[in-house]
Formats: sequence, structure tokens, C-alpha cells
Amino acid sequence: MAATDSSRQHPNPGRGLRAVVMGVAGCGKSAVGRRLAEALRLPLVEGDAFHAPSSLDKMRRGVPLDDADRAGWLAALAAELANRPEGVVLTCSALKARYREQLRAAAPGLRFVQLALTPAQARERVAARTGHFYPAGLVASQFEALEDPAGEPGVRVVDAAQPLDAVVQQALEGLRRG
Repeated sequence: MAATDSSRQHPNPGRGLRAVVMGVAGCGKSAVGRRLAEALRLPLVEGDAFHAPSSLDKMRRGVPLDDADRAGWLAALAAELANRPEGVVLTCSALKARYREQLRAAAPGLRFVQLALTPAQARERVAARTGHFYPAGLVASQFEALEDPAGEPGVRVVDAAQPLDAVVQQALEGLRRG
């Protein structure tokens, strides 16, 4: 029997997969999310695009968001997940366990890839960005809010300090394992 091309057998390797690329500012959510979406042939939804103008203004001024600021944002992201049963990759900080639970409730079987960095690494990356609304001075507040997702169902933790190719490969392996 002739060998078959697995891409013909599985034209959409991510069909039905809904995944969140999560972590603190500067961890690489957008870059990793883009690469995962391409590899899985799924749409990418950038969570930052759903922030209210008042939240963006607050962050630009160096004021951390609180739960009330994030409530509408998380509801919009949950709706995006619920409306994409065919699959999607979403970038979202998802810092607190209750935020992740809200997203899981909208998309049963939801998987997460946490991109882990140290506070110093995150601060350095955010400070090096140009033209982004999020200032380096807010990085500490993200670590204060972060509730470690390790041990939660469907979470793969990846060291984001590695080269991008290695991060993406480990994230893909974690998502494929479920």
C-alpha cells in the first residue's frame, strides 16, 4: 500500500480545537499565537483587540486593570470562543483562575498554553517594544494578578525564554496531547 500524505488526510489539523495562548505582557502571546494558528490552520483572535477604549487608556497611563475593567473584555472573548466551534487560537492574558474558568465555560474542552517568563524577562521584553499601548511599568501588576495555571486541566506550560521555534513546537505538542 502506498504511503499517504497526512496533510491530505487531515486538511485542517486543528479542526474543532479551541486554544488560548496565555501569560503576562511580553511573553510572546501574539507571535506564538500567529504561529500556532498557521500550523493548525485555524483563525487567530487577538484578545487585545477586544479591550474597551477606557481600558486601553488606563493601561497607556500606567494604571493596572482590575476585575471590573476586565469583565466586559472577558465576556467578549468568551463569546468569541463559543461562536467558533470549528476551532480558534485566542491570545489572552487569562491571569486568574476565574478568568480561565469563564473561558472554559464558553468552550468546553478549551486548552491553554501558558508562556512562562520571569518578571525580569517580561519587563525587558515589554520595555523593548515600540508603539505598543502596554508600558513596562505595569509588568509587576501582571505577576501580582497571575494565579499559576499549572495543574489545571488542559494547560501546557512552556518556557517562553526559549527560541520561538522551540516554544511553538512545545505548544503544538501540548495541544495535540490534549
